[in-house]
Amino acid sequence: MLFSGSVLAAAGLEFFLVPNHIIDGGIVGLSIMASYLTNAPLSWFVVALNLPFLYLGYKKIGKSFALSTIFSIISLSYWLSVFHPLAEVTHDLFLAAVFGGIIVGIGVGLIIRYGGSLDGTEIVAILIDRRSGFSVGEIVMLFNLFILGGSGFLLGWDKAMYSLVTYFIAFKMIDITIQGVDESKGVLIVSDQHQEIAAALMDQLGRGVTVFNGEGGFSGETKKILYSVITRLEISQLKIIVNEIDDSAFVTIQDVYDVVGGMVKKKASH
Repeated sequence: MLFSGSVLAAAGLEFFLVPNHIIDGGIVGLSIMASYLTNAPLSWFVVALNLPFLYLGYKKIGKSFALSTIFSIISLSYWLSVFHPLAEVTHDLFLAAVFGGIIVGIGVGLIIRYGGSLDGTEIVAILIDRRSGFSVGEIVMLFNLFILGGSGFLLGWDKAMYSLVTYFIAFKMIDITIQGVDESKGVLIVSDQHQEIAAALMDQLGRGVTVFNGEGGFSGETKKILYSVITRLEISQLKIIVNEIDDSAFVTIQDVYDVVGGMVKKKASH
């Protein structure tokens, strides 16, 4: 998966972004700008600029992460050099920004999902996150705003705006690749008809249900709280089920980024 991700990321860069002077965020974006200024191969800068961060990752995060990242970066560098002589796919800047962002995002998402990284700024963000009140995503976003702003002075503001489009598309595709298209949702339901709702969820959706004991903060009454994990596509069906049984039930739905164990898969139909 690390190998496949690096091939996809290299293809998105060399076939769409680099020939049209559109950059991605992070170290890869800095590498594209450095290659543009010096006419040196992009693959050189991808490796050279990531080296200090790889050392930090090895020391502060762990050997397994560092080795996966080293493999991913070397593989990316190799495929960048392989794809570079080939012709670009499109001269249309909008198409290049969109499809380049999609392909790069899927590639980077595969690498992150299987324990590696292509971007040294993510390593710095993880280390800063441990010592600050900012999240890793917020720190990476701040780095990339500076990088994309710098590309405006170097490549022109139209290219910088297309680069911003690419960045947000890639960011979303990374999320989809890591979490999967079939996103999971955690559902909390508070209802006096908890038994009927739990039975309906297990029977109609085939989902496991956990029952918690709760207490009303104002009334002090004992309440039963149902918890279940469903897919994004089942949200509307769940709302219909709950509403038909108890239209006054209290329901909250949250994103679930990973699920391990438990009765998550649908039970076979009887």
